[in-house]
Amino acid sequence: MGKTQIGISLKSASEQAAAAIAAMPEQPKSIRCPICDIRCLTYSALTDHYAANHPDCVIPTTITLHVNGKACSLIIEPHLTLKQVLQYHLGLIGAKEMCDRGACGSCTVIIDGKPALSCNILAAECEGKIIETVEGIAVIPKWKPLIDAYCKWDAMQCGYCTPGFLVAAKVLLDRNPHPTEKEINEALSGNICICGTYPRHAQAILEAVKIMAEGSDS
Repeated sequence: MGKTQIGISLKSASEQAAAAIAAMPEQPKSIRCPICDIRCLTYSALTDHYAANHPDCVIPTTITLHVNGKACSLIIEPHLTLKQVLQYHLGLIGAKEMCDRGACGSCTVIIDGKPALSCNILAAECEGKIIETVEGIAVIPKWKPLIDAYCKWDAMQCGYCTPGFLVAAKVLLDRNPHPTEKEINEALSGNICICGTYPRHAQAILEAVKIMAEGSDS
């Protein structure tokens, strides 16, 4: 892929991320019973429906999540993970599900400035916390050199694990803007790449660090 093609691809990725964030619903798209799919006009009607028809089941709960700078009020089942809510309720597909056991890092997001495995966290536990996904990183110009470098160094093949690596790298650079290769490898040690692109990640991040430093000095 040539430089022009990469530039077009990156622009498209940023635009798609911005569109995905803009499309996140601020209010529930519909109020329905997840058991029998009956639509209700209000949350109160939903609770009455549960009392009458599903008395032994847990009633969906209301929650407000702060994701990528946007507050989204949702009605969700209490057992849903943050990963499931991000994908199925908010339409954010950047965080991937590979192992679904918190072992691969593909579902990594940032919660209150720290990396977190969204497949292992209940969405209901995240109310009041600041959540950032790879889509939120993609729309911030500061992080474009990091994404550019990942493309240049082919630090992705199938690309499935890449969002988790980028999120982990962003957390590292927020904490340590000038990491060593050893520190980079340690920070990314919780992320697994089936394609085996591990050496490329440090190369990409080190180049991004240099470009970001030059940009801040200019």
